[in-house]
Amino acid sequence: MEKVRIAVRKFGPFEKTMQKLWDLFCLENKIEVEVEMVALELEDLYNQTLVQKGMLNGDWDIAHLNTDWIFDAVNGNAVQNLVPYIAQNAPQNYPDGWHQSLLNLQRINDGVYGLPFHDGPECLIYRKDLFEDVTEKQNFKRQHGYELNPPKTWREFVTIAEFFNRPNKNLYGCVFANYPDGHNMVFDFCLQLWTRGGQLVNQKNQIDIHTPEAVAALDFYRKITRNENTTHPGTKYFGSVEAGMAFAKGEAALAINWFGFASMCEVIEESKVKGKVEITQLPFDEGKSTASLNVYWLYTIASGSKNKNLAYQFLRFATTPEADKLLTKEGGIGCRISTWEDAEINETIPYYHKLAALHQNALTLPQITSWDKFAGLIDDMVLQALTTLISSDELLKTTQAQIRKIK
Repeated sequence: MEKVRIAVRKFGPFEKTMQKLWDLFCLENKIEVEVEMVALELEDLYNQTLVQKGMLNGDWDIAHLNTDWIFDAVNGNAVQNLVPYIAQNAPQNYPDGWHQSLLNLQRINDGVYGLPFHDGPECLIYRKDLFEDVTEKQNFKRQHGYELNPPKTWREFVTIAEFFNRPNKNLYGCVFANYPDGHNMVFDFCLQLWTRGGQLVNQKNQIDIHTPEAVAALDFYRKITRNENTTHPGTKYFGSVEAGMAFAKGEAALAINWFGFASMCEVIEESKVKGKVEITQLPFDEGKSTASLNVYWLYTIASGSKNKNLAYQFLRFATTPEADKLLTKEGGIGCRISTWEDAEINETIPYYHKLAALHQNALTLPQITSWDKFAGLIDDMVLQALTTLISSDELLKTTQAQIRKIK
């Protein structure tokens, strides 16, 4: 048999977990199969698996794909439909072992094109030790006239970020991820839009972003991310992983990021904030509602793989309750309800049980053809907002015109 090739999302906890799972899989099944795991950054992972047709051509057997990509991957015949495999030998407690929100996006045209690997909706991550400090609370109330609590609104978010911004102590009010990879800034823009009552698509399921809510969202985002009085200076270079690491090293009081980066603070060796972290819902504009974003990672089998049966056996093994818990203990986010409710996990990560509640407010990106092209345009638009003086209204108008040209 040829060696099995797995395209892995580059992230230390993922890489360590995948190697451990493969070793355990071979041990349990008494097999010796060579595996080549290639850890790839987001853009490289997307390009090598889908743009360069690596999954279709058989360059890969298994790949981590996120739900942003799965619709186009299916339409490009890049991923294997798992329905026949599930019918013969379903994963343990499938589908009831997972929250419904982690089963929908990979179900396309009566097919199932992946199993949940890693999850964790966007949330507000904050330093509870700072918020609970008596001196900090007294100083804040004296300065602002109200109690120091996690921000409910974006106005409060700015005020609190300014209060905790202390560059001389390598502590900043907040941190974002502005690396232009077609993901981080797109996600942040969507969150700003949704928490102001806006929508990404119109009633015809077409992208429509030239709206008053979108102008307000882009205005706020460009201002907060460039504000030296609130925001970590590394923000302009950070992807979500780097922003998460900065928070884990104690460099920010607030972060808008995936739940997984809060969890990571409790389990990785580099963390300087173990036991000092809490999560809550995202802030919102006055009179509006909170929102979250649910984008998750999948285990998928390449349509061109010559080792599909073995690949599926590994997927079944890698999605057991034990494997899901192992991923969590290594610093990823397990997807099973059993992991969310696990007593040991919640003792280490006291807010882990809140995942179910986060999913209640979690929205998803539209499953439409060419989403990657739309995301690229939005990414470019946000980048221009951060690096030029062109008005938000003009940027949105121009981008919307470009969006209409995509078929």
